[in-house]
Amino acid sequence: MSQKNETKILALTLLFTVGIVSGSVWWFTNNGVKISNSITQNPETASNRSLQDRISFGEKSLNPGDISPVKKEGVQAIAAKSYDKAIANFTDALKLNRNDPETLIFLNNARIGSSKSYTIMASVPFGTDPNASLEILRGIAQAQNEINTSGRVKGVPLRVGIANDDDNPEISKQIASNLVSNSEVLAVVGPNTSDSTLAAGTIYTSGELVAISPTSTSVKISNFSRYVFRTVPSDFMAARSLANYMVKTLQKKNAVVFFNSQSNYSQSLKSEFVSSVSLEGGQVSSEFDLSQVGFSAVKSVEQATKQGAEVLMLAANTETLDKALQVIQINQKKLTLLAGDDVYTAKTLEIGREQAVGMVLAVPWHIDGAPKSNFPQKSRQLWGGDVSWRSALSYDATVALIEALKRNPTRSGVQQALLSSEFSTTGASGTIRFLASGDRNAPVQLVKIVPGSRSRTGYDFEPVR
Repeated sequence: MSQKNETKILALTLLFTVGIVSGSVWWFTNNGVKISNSITQNPETASNRSLQDRISFGEKSLNPGDISPVKKEGVQAIAAKSYDKAIANFTDALKLNRNDPETLIFLNNARIGSSKSYTIMASVPFGTDPNASLEILRGIAQAQNEINTSGRVKGVPLRVGIANDDDNPEISKQIASNLVSNSEVLAVVGPNTSDSTLAAGTIYTSGELVAISPTSTSVKISNFSRYVFRTVPSDFMAARSLANYMVKTLQKKNAVVFFNSQSNYSQSLKSEFVSSVSLEGGQVSSEFDLSQVGFSAVKSVEQATKQGAEVLMLAANTETLDKALQVIQINQKKLTLLAGDDVYTAKTLEIGREQAVGMVLAVPWHIDGAPKSNFPQKSRQLWGGDVSWRSALSYDATVALIEALKRNPTRSGVQQALLSSEFSTTGASGTIRFLASGDRNAPVQLVKIVPGSRSRTGYDFEPVR
Protein backbone atom coordinates (compact mmCIF):
# COMPACT_ATOMS: atom_id res chain seq x y z
CA MET A 1 0.00 0.00 0.00
CA SER A 2 1.37 3.44 -0.86
CA GLN A 3 2.28 6.04 1.73
CA LYS A 4 -0.49 8.23 0.32
CA ASN A 5 -3.12 5.54 0.83
CA GLU A 6 -1.78 4.76 4.30
CA THR A 7 -2.10 8.40 5.30
CA LYS A 8 -5.60 8.58 3.86
CA ILE A 9 -6.83 5.47 5.70
CA LEU A 10 -5.35 6.49 9.03
CA ALA A 11 -6.74 10.01 8.67
CA LEU A 12 -10.21 8.65 7.97
CA THR A 13 -9.89 6.27 10.91
CA LEU A 14 -8.92 9.14 13.19
CA LEU A 15 -11.80 11.33 12.02
CA PHE A 16 -14.22 8.44 12.47
CA THR A 17 -12.85 7.74 15.94
CA VAL A 18 -13.19 11.36 17.05
CA GLY A 19 -16.72 11.58 15.67
CA ILE A 20 -17.87 8.39 17.35
CA VAL A 21 -16.22 8.98 20.71
CA SER A 22 -17.34 12.60 21.02
CA GLY A 23 -20.87 11.80 19.92
CA SER A 24 -21.54 8.66 21.96
CA VAL A 25 -23.22 9.22 25.31
CA TRP A 26 -25.62 6.34 25.55
CA TRP A 27 -25.63 3.25 27.72
CA PHE A 28 -23.56 0.48 26.17
CA THR A 29 -25.21 -2.73 27.29
CA ASN A 30 -22.55 -5.27 26.38
CA ASN A 31 -20.00 -3.56 28.60
CA GLY A 32 -22.30 -1.58 30.87
CA VAL A 33 -20.33 1.59 30.19
CA LYS A 34 -20.68 4.96 28.58
CA ILE A 35 -18.32 5.89 25.79
CA SER A 36 -16.31 8.91 26.84
CA ASN A 37 -13.15 10.71 25.93
CA SER A 38 -10.20 9.16 27.76
CA ILE A 39 -8.67 11.37 30.43
CA THR A 40 -4.96 12.01 30.27
CA GLN A 41 -2.94 13.37 33.15
CA ASN A 42 0.64 14.34 33.82
CA PRO A 43 1.88 11.44 36.01
CA GLU A 44 3.84 13.79 38.27
CA THR A 45 0.84 16.05 38.80
CA ALA A 46 -1.36 13.03 39.51
CA SER A 47 1.19 11.60 41.93
CA ASN A 48 1.39 14.85 43.87
CA ARG A 49 -2.36 15.01 44.42
CA SER A 50 -3.27 14.46 48.04
CA LEU A 51 -4.12 10.85 48.77
CA GLN A 52 -7.18 12.07 50.60
CA ASP A 53 -8.48 13.43 47.29
CA ARG A 54 -8.18 9.93 45.90
CA ILE A 55 -10.16 8.10 48.60
CA SER A 56 -13.88 8.36 49.33
CA PHE A 57 -16.59 6.63 51.33
CA GLY A 58 -19.21 9.01 49.97
CA GLU A 59 -17.97 12.43 51.03
CA LYS A 60 -16.70 13.16 47.51
CA SER A 61 -17.34 11.77 44.04
CA LEU A 62 -14.30 10.33 42.29
CA ASN A 63 -16.10 9.94 38.96
CA PRO A 64 -14.56 12.49 36.55
CA GLY A 65 -17.80 12.68 34.57
CA ASP A 66 -20.69 15.02 35.23
CA ILE A 67 -22.85 14.17 38.22
CA SER A 68 -26.37 15.31 38.93
CA PRO A 69 -27.14 18.14 41.38
CA VAL A 70 -29.01 15.72 43.65
CA LYS A 71 -25.97 13.42 43.82
CA LYS A 72 -23.83 16.43 44.72
CA GLU A 73 -26.26 17.19 47.53
CA GLY A 74 -25.94 13.61 48.72
CA VAL A 75 -22.15 13.86 48.76
CA GLN A 76 -22.34 17.06 50.77
CA ALA A 77 -24.84 15.50 53.16
CA ILE A 78 -22.75 12.41 53.85
CA ALA A 79 -19.69 14.64 54.37
CA ALA A 80 -21.73 16.56 56.96
CA LYS A 81 -22.88 13.24 58.48
CA SER A 82 -26.48 14.10 57.64
CA TYR A 83 -27.15 10.50 56.75
CA ASP A 84 -30.93 10.64 56.38
CA LYS A 85 -30.61 13.48 53.87
CA ALA A 86 -27.82 11.61 52.06
CA ILE A 87 -30.02 8.53 51.80
CA ALA A 88 -32.82 10.56 50.25
CA ASN A 89 -30.45 12.34 47.85
CA PHE A 90 -28.70 9.20 46.66
CA THR A 91 -32.03 7.39 46.26
CA ASP A 92 -33.23 10.21 43.99
CA ALA A 93 -29.91 10.23 42.13
CA LEU A 94 -30.29 6.53 41.31
CA LYS A 95 -33.73 7.21 39.86
CA LEU A 96 -32.04 9.60 37.42
CA ASN A 97 -29.10 7.29 36.67
CA ARG A 98 -29.72 3.75 37.84
CA ASN A 99 -26.47 2.35 36.40
CA ASP A 100 -24.13 4.51 38.51
CA PRO A 101 -22.40 2.12 40.93
CA GLU A 102 -20.65 4.89 42.85
CA THR A 103 -24.04 6.27 43.87
CA LEU A 104 -25.28 2.85 44.99
CA ILE A 105 -22.14 2.33 47.08
CA PHE A 106 -22.53 5.76 48.66
CA LEU A 107 -26.21 5.03 49.38
CA ASN A 108 -25.36 1.81 51.20
CA ASN A 109 -22.62 3.60 53.14
CA ALA A 110 -25.08 6.35 54.10
CA ARG A 111 -27.50 3.72 55.37
CA ILE A 112 -24.74 2.41 57.64
CA GLY A 113 -23.97 5.91 58.89
CA SER A 114 -21.79 5.77 61.99
CA SER A 115 -22.87 2.24 62.94
CA LYS A 116 -20.47 -0.68 63.22
CA SER A 117 -19.44 -2.10 59.86
CA TYR A 118 -16.82 -4.21 58.12
CA THR A 119 -14.85 -2.17 55.60
CA ILE A 120 -13.31 -3.14 52.28
CA MET A 121 -11.79 -0.89 49.60
CA ALA A 122 -11.97 -0.81 45.82
CA SER A 123 -8.81 0.34 44.04
CA VAL A 124 -9.82 1.48 40.53
CA PRO A 125 -8.41 3.81 37.83
CA PHE A 126 -11.11 6.48 37.83
CA GLY A 127 -8.72 9.20 36.64
CA THR A 128 -7.45 7.37 33.57
CA ASP A 129 -10.01 4.67 32.76
CA PRO A 130 -13.42 5.70 34.15
CA ASN A 131 -15.28 3.16 32.00
CA ALA A 132 -13.36 0.18 33.37
CA SER A 133 -13.71 1.64 36.87
CA LEU A 134 -17.49 1.82 36.57
CA GLU A 135 -17.61 -1.76 35.27
CA ILE A 136 -15.57 -2.98 38.25
CA LEU A 137 -17.59 -0.94 40.73
CA ARG A 138 -20.88 -2.36 39.39
CA GLY A 139 -19.84 -5.81 40.54
CA ILE A 140 -18.70 -4.55 43.95
CA ALA A 141 -21.80 -2.41 44.44
CA GLN A 142 -24.12 -5.27 43.54
CA ALA A 143 -22.45 -7.61 46.04
CA GLN A 144 -22.53 -4.95 48.76
CA ASN A 145 -26.17 -4.16 48.08
CA GLU A 146 -27.17 -7.84 48.18
CA ILE A 147 -25.41 -8.65 51.46
CA ASN A 148 -26.57 -5.47 53.21
CA THR A 149 -30.21 -6.10 52.30
CA SER A 150 -30.19 -9.80 53.19
CA GLY A 151 -28.83 -10.42 56.66
CA ARG A 152 -25.52 -8.59 56.30
CA VAL A 153 -22.24 -10.22 57.36
CA LYS A 154 -23.63 -12.02 60.38
CA GLY A 155 -25.63 -8.90 61.22
CA VAL A 156 -22.87 -6.40 60.44
CA PRO A 157 -23.17 -4.29 57.25
CA LEU A 158 -20.43 -4.03 54.64
CA ARG A 159 -18.97 -0.58 54.02
CA VAL A 160 -17.11 0.04 50.74
CA GLY A 161 -14.54 2.75 50.13
CA ILE A 162 -13.24 3.74 46.71
CA ALA A 163 -9.65 4.71 45.86
CA ASN A 164 -8.57 6.19 42.54
CA ASP A 165 -5.17 4.74 41.61
CA ASP A 166 -5.11 5.93 37.96
CA ASP A 167 -3.68 2.52 36.96
CA ASN A 168 -0.36 4.04 38.00
CA PRO A 169 1.93 1.59 39.84
CA GLU A 170 3.50 4.28 42.03
CA ILE A 171 0.14 5.77 43.01
CA SER A 172 -1.18 2.27 43.64
CA LYS A 173 1.69 1.72 46.07
CA GLN A 174 0.92 5.00 47.88
CA ILE A 175 -2.73 4.05 48.18
CA ALA A 176 -1.74 0.58 49.40
CA SER A 177 0.40 2.15 52.14
CA ASN A 178 -2.52 4.35 53.17
CA LEU A 179 -4.93 1.42 53.32
CA VAL A 180 -2.49 -0.78 55.22
CA SER A 181 -2.20 1.94 57.87
CA ASN A 182 -6.00 2.18 58.24
CA SER A 183 -6.87 -0.65 60.63
CA GLU A 184 -10.56 -0.46 59.68
CA VAL A 185 -9.81 -1.68 56.15
CA LEU A 186 -10.00 -5.47 56.16
CA ALA A 187 -9.38 -6.22 52.47
CA VAL A 188 -9.08 -4.68 49.01
CA VAL A 189 -10.67 -5.41 45.64
CA GLY A 190 -8.14 -4.45 42.95
CA PRO A 191 -6.02 -3.04 41.50
CA ASN A 192 -7.07 -3.22 37.87
CA THR A 193 -3.90 -3.75 35.80
CA SER A 194 -1.23 -6.36 36.36
CA ASP A 195 1.47 -3.69 36.66
CA SER A 196 -0.40 -1.93 39.47
CA THR A 197 -1.26 -5.20 41.20
CA LEU A 198 2.38 -6.32 41.22
CA ALA A 199 3.56 -2.93 42.49
CA ALA A 200 0.90 -2.49 45.20
CA GLY A 201 1.09 -6.18 46.06
CA THR A 202 4.49 -5.71 47.66
CA ILE A 203 2.93 -3.19 50.06
CA TYR A 204 -0.13 -5.32 50.78
CA THR A 205 2.14 -8.27 51.48
CA SER A 206 4.38 -6.41 53.93
CA GLY A 207 1.29 -4.91 55.57
CA GLU A 208 -0.50 -8.29 55.66
CA LEU A 209 -3.61 -6.95 53.95
CA VAL A 210 -5.41 -9.13 51.40
CA ALA A 211 -6.03 -7.80 47.88
CA ILE A 212 -8.11 -9.66 45.29
CA SER A 213 -7.78 -8.38 41.74
CA PRO A 214 -10.74 -9.11 39.48
CA THR A 215 -8.91 -8.07 36.29
CA SER A 216 -5.11 -8.64 36.55
CA THR A 217 -4.14 -11.60 34.39
CA SER A 218 -0.32 -11.60 34.14
CA VAL A 219 1.28 -14.97 34.88
CA LYS A 220 3.73 -13.14 37.17
CA ILE A 221 0.95 -12.80 39.74
CA SER A 222 0.79 -16.57 40.26
CA ASN A 223 2.66 -17.42 43.49
CA PHE A 224 3.56 -13.74 43.83
CA SER A 225 2.24 -13.39 47.39
CA ARG A 226 0.11 -15.18 49.95
CA TYR A 227 -1.86 -11.93 50.29
CA VAL A 228 -2.56 -11.32 46.59
CA PHE A 229 -5.38 -13.28 44.96
CA ARG A 230 -7.42 -12.93 41.80
CA THR A 231 -10.80 -14.11 40.52
CA VAL A 232 -9.80 -13.78 36.86
CA PRO A 233 -8.01 -16.65 35.07
CA SER A 234 -4.37 -15.99 34.15
CA ASP A 235 -3.09 -15.26 30.65
CA PHE A 236 -1.98 -18.88 30.48
CA MET A 237 -5.63 -19.96 30.25
CA ALA A 238 -6.59 -17.29 27.69
CA ALA A 239 -3.56 -18.01 25.49
CA ARG A 240 -4.18 -21.76 25.49
CA SER A 241 -7.82 -21.27 24.50
CA LEU A 242 -6.93 -18.91 21.65
CA ALA A 243 -4.11 -21.13 20.38
CA ASN A 244 -6.31 -24.22 20.49
CA TYR A 245 -9.08 -22.40 18.62
CA MET A 246 -6.62 -21.17 16.00
CA VAL A 247 -4.99 -24.53 15.26
CA LYS A 248 -7.79 -27.01 15.95
CA THR A 249 -10.94 -25.10 14.97
CA LEU A 250 -9.68 -22.64 12.35
CA GLN A 251 -7.06 -25.09 11.05
CA LYS A 252 -4.51 -22.28 10.79
CA LYS A 253 -0.83 -22.62 11.74
CA ASN A 254 0.89 -19.24 11.19
CA ALA A 255 0.20 -16.19 13.37
CA VAL A 256 1.70 -12.80 14.14
CA VAL A 257 1.24 -11.01 17.45
CA PHE A 258 0.74 -7.32 18.18
CA PHE A 259 1.59 -6.37 21.79
CA ASN A 260 2.85 -3.60 24.07
CA SER A 261 6.33 -4.26 25.46
CA GLN A 262 5.69 -1.69 28.21
CA SER A 263 2.74 -3.60 29.68
CA ASN A 264 3.12 -6.59 31.98
CA TYR A 265 -0.27 -7.91 30.90
CA SER A 266 0.44 -7.53 27.19
CA GLN A 267 3.88 -9.12 27.49
CA SER A 268 2.42 -11.99 29.50
CA LEU A 269 -0.40 -12.72 27.05
CA LYS A 270 1.96 -12.52 24.07
CA SER A 271 4.52 -14.89 25.58
CA GLU A 272 1.90 -17.40 26.66
CA PHE A 273 0.28 -17.31 23.22
CA VAL A 274 3.60 -17.90 21.45
CA SER A 275 4.28 -20.92 23.67
CA SER A 276 0.75 -22.30 23.32
CA VAL A 277 0.74 -22.02 19.53
CA SER A 278 4.05 -23.87 19.41
CA LEU A 279 2.67 -26.64 21.62
CA GLU A 280 -0.32 -26.96 19.29
CA GLY A 281 1.98 -27.42 16.30
CA GLY A 282 1.77 -23.91 14.88
CA GLN A 283 4.15 -20.96 14.84
CA VAL A 284 4.27 -17.23 15.52
CA SER A 285 6.32 -15.82 12.67
CA SER A 286 6.55 -12.19 13.85
CA GLU A 287 5.93 -9.96 16.85
CA PHE A 288 5.04 -6.28 16.44
CA ASP A 289 5.47 -3.84 19.33
CA LEU A 290 2.57 -1.38 19.37
CA SER A 291 4.44 0.89 21.81
CA GLN A 292 7.26 1.69 19.38
CA VAL A 293 7.30 5.33 18.25
CA GLY A 294 7.67 4.37 14.60
CA PHE A 295 4.97 1.69 14.63
CA SER A 296 3.07 1.54 11.32
CA ALA A 297 -0.12 -0.48 11.08
CA VAL A 298 0.15 -0.60 7.27
CA LYS A 299 3.75 -1.79 7.17
CA SER A 300 3.16 -4.33 9.93
CA VAL A 301 0.17 -5.90 8.21
CA GLU A 302 2.00 -5.93 4.89
CA GLN A 303 4.99 -7.67 6.49
CA ALA A 304 2.72 -10.21 8.21
CA THR A 305 1.07 -11.05 4.90
CA LYS A 306 4.41 -11.49 3.12
CA GLN A 307 5.49 -13.91 5.85
CA GLY A 308 2.48 -16.10 5.19
CA ALA A 309 0.58 -15.20 8.34
CA GLU A 310 -2.98 -16.44 8.50
CA VAL A 311 -3.89 -14.94 11.88
CA LEU A 312 -3.38 -11.57 13.57
CA MET A 313 -3.38 -11.89 17.35
CA LEU A 314 -3.98 -8.59 19.20
CA ALA A 315 -2.48 -8.74 22.70
CA ALA A 316 -3.03 -5.00 23.07
CA ASN A 317 -3.70 -3.30 26.39
CA THR A 318 -5.81 -0.20 27.05
CA GLU A 319 -2.99 2.23 26.19
CA THR A 320 -2.40 0.64 22.77
CA LEU A 321 -6.02 -0.13 21.86
CA ASP A 322 -6.19 2.68 19.29
CA LYS A 323 -3.21 1.25 17.43
CA ALA A 324 -4.76 -2.20 17.53
CA LEU A 325 -7.93 -0.73 16.02
CA GLN A 326 -5.80 0.73 13.22
CA VAL A 327 -4.47 -2.77 12.55
CA ILE A 328 -8.07 -4.04 12.33
CA GLN A 329 -8.97 -1.31 9.84
CA ILE A 330 -5.87 -1.86 7.68
CA ASN A 331 -6.33 -5.63 7.69
CA GLN A 332 -9.71 -5.28 5.93
CA LYS A 333 -10.74 -8.78 7.18
CA LYS A 334 -8.00 -10.44 5.08
CA LEU A 335 -6.34 -12.25 8.00
CA THR A 336 -8.28 -13.88 10.85
CA LEU A 337 -8.36 -11.79 14.03
CA LEU A 338 -7.85 -13.03 17.60
CA ALA A 339 -7.55 -10.86 20.71
CA GLY A 340 -7.21 -10.72 24.49
CA ASP A 341 -9.69 -9.37 27.02
CA ASP A 342 -8.46 -5.73 26.96
CA VAL A 343 -9.82 -5.48 23.42
CA TYR A 344 -13.28 -6.31 24.80
CA THR A 345 -14.59 -2.74 24.85
CA ALA A 346 -17.40 -0.66 23.42
CA LYS A 347 -14.79 1.25 21.45
CA THR A 348 -13.80 -1.91 19.57
CA LEU A 349 -17.39 -2.34 18.39
CA GLU A 350 -17.71 1.35 17.55
CA ILE A 351 -14.47 1.84 15.67
CA GLY A 352 -13.79 -1.69 14.44
CA ARG A 353 -17.33 -2.05 13.10
CA GLU A 354 -17.62 -4.33 10.07
CA GLN A 355 -13.84 -4.80 9.85
CA ALA A 356 -13.87 -6.51 13.27
CA VAL A 357 -16.75 -8.90 12.52
CA GLY A 358 -15.64 -12.46 13.17
CA MET A 359 -12.82 -11.52 15.55
CA VAL A 360 -12.59 -13.99 18.43
CA LEU A 361 -11.57 -12.82 21.91
CA ALA A 362 -10.74 -14.75 25.07
CA VAL A 363 -12.54 -13.26 28.07
CA PRO A 364 -13.11 -14.62 31.59
CA TRP A 365 -16.92 -14.50 31.38
CA HIS A 366 -19.85 -13.49 29.21
CA ILE A 367 -23.37 -12.79 30.40
CA ASP A 368 -24.85 -15.23 27.86
CA GLY A 369 -22.28 -17.90 28.62
CA ALA A 370 -23.63 -18.74 32.09
CA PRO A 371 -27.21 -19.97 31.56
CA LYS A 372 -27.44 -21.68 34.96
CA SER A 373 -26.39 -18.61 36.97
CA ASN A 374 -28.92 -16.19 38.45
CA PHE A 375 -26.39 -13.35 38.31
CA PRO A 376 -27.28 -12.23 34.75
CA GLN A 377 -30.94 -11.72 35.65
CA LYS A 378 -30.15 -9.94 38.93
CA SER A 379 -27.58 -7.65 37.33
CA ARG A 380 -29.94 -6.73 34.50
CA GLN A 381 -32.66 -5.88 37.01
CA LEU A 382 -30.27 -3.73 39.02
CA TRP A 383 -28.42 -1.88 36.24
CA GLY A 384 -30.94 -1.93 33.40
CA GLY A 385 -28.67 -3.71 30.93
CA ASP A 386 -25.96 -6.30 30.42
CA VAL A 387 -22.75 -6.08 32.43
CA SER A 388 -19.26 -7.04 31.32
CA TRP A 389 -16.81 -9.65 32.56
CA ARG A 390 -15.15 -6.97 34.70
CA SER A 391 -18.38 -6.54 36.67
CA ALA A 392 -18.85 -10.29 37.08
CA LEU A 393 -15.30 -10.94 38.29
CA SER A 394 -15.33 -7.96 40.70
CA TYR A 395 -18.65 -9.26 42.03
CA ASP A 396 -16.92 -12.60 42.61
CA ALA A 397 -13.99 -10.92 44.38
CA THR A 398 -16.40 -9.12 46.73
CA VAL A 399 -18.46 -12.26 47.33
CA ALA A 400 -15.27 -14.13 48.23
CA LEU A 401 -14.32 -11.44 50.75
CA ILE A 402 -17.82 -11.48 52.24
CA GLU A 403 -17.59 -15.24 52.75
CA ALA A 404 -14.15 -14.86 54.34
CA LEU A 405 -15.45 -12.12 56.65
CA LYS A 406 -18.27 -14.41 57.76
CA ARG A 407 -15.66 -16.91 58.92
CA ASN A 408 -13.35 -14.45 60.66
CA PRO A 409 -13.79 -10.67 60.25
CA THR A 410 -10.12 -9.74 60.74
CA ARG A 411 -7.29 -9.19 58.29
CA SER A 412 -5.54 -12.39 59.25
CA GLY A 413 -8.84 -14.24 59.32
CA VAL A 414 -9.66 -13.17 55.75
CA GLN A 415 -6.28 -14.35 54.48
CA GLN A 416 -6.49 -17.68 56.30
CA ALA A 417 -10.01 -18.29 55.02
CA LEU A 418 -9.10 -17.65 51.39
CA LEU A 419 -6.07 -19.94 51.60
CA SER A 420 -8.01 -22.74 53.25
CA SER A 421 -8.55 -25.84 51.12
CA GLU A 422 -12.10 -25.91 52.47
CA PHE A 423 -12.93 -22.39 51.26
CA SER A 424 -15.64 -22.28 48.61
CA THR A 425 -18.48 -19.98 47.65
CA THR A 426 -20.57 -19.26 44.57
CA GLY A 427 -20.29 -16.15 42.42
CA ALA A 428 -21.34 -14.86 39.03
CA SER A 429 -18.96 -17.17 37.21
CA GLY A 430 -19.54 -20.28 39.29
CA THR A 431 -17.64 -21.76 42.22
CA ILE A 432 -14.98 -19.55 43.79
CA ARG A 433 -11.99 -21.17 45.42
CA PHE A 434 -8.33 -20.33 45.32
CA LEU A 435 -5.22 -22.36 44.68
CA ALA A 436 -2.16 -21.95 46.90
CA SER A 437 -0.76 -19.74 44.11
CA GLY A 438 -3.56 -17.21 44.67
CA ASP A 439 -5.07 -18.15 41.32
CA ARG A 440 -8.57 -19.32 40.68
CA ASN A 441 -8.82 -22.47 38.63
CA ALA A 442 -11.43 -21.29 36.14
CA PRO A 443 -11.89 -21.51 32.36
CA VAL A 444 -12.16 -18.64 29.89
CA GLN A 445 -14.95 -17.89 27.44
CA LEU A 446 -14.32 -17.32 23.74
CA VAL A 447 -16.55 -14.64 22.22
CA LYS A 448 -16.97 -13.44 18.66
CA ILE A 449 -17.96 -10.06 17.22
CA VAL A 450 -21.17 -10.43 15.23
CA PRO A 451 -23.81 -8.07 13.81
CA GLY A 452 -26.37 -7.32 16.52
CA SER A 453 -28.55 -4.70 18.14
CA ARG A 454 -28.03 -5.05 21.89
CA SER A 455 -25.02 -2.73 22.14
CA ARG A 456 -26.64 -0.08 19.92
CA THR A 457 -23.50 -0.05 17.79
CA GLY A 458 -24.79 -2.51 15.23
CA TYR A 459 -22.41 -5.18 16.58
CA ASP A 460 -22.20 -7.36 19.68
CA PHE A 461 -19.90 -9.77 21.49
CA GLU A 462 -21.50 -13.23 21.55
CA PRO A 463 -20.20 -16.52 23.02
CA VAL A 464 -18.58 -18.94 20.60
CA ARG A 465 -20.74 -22.05 20.83
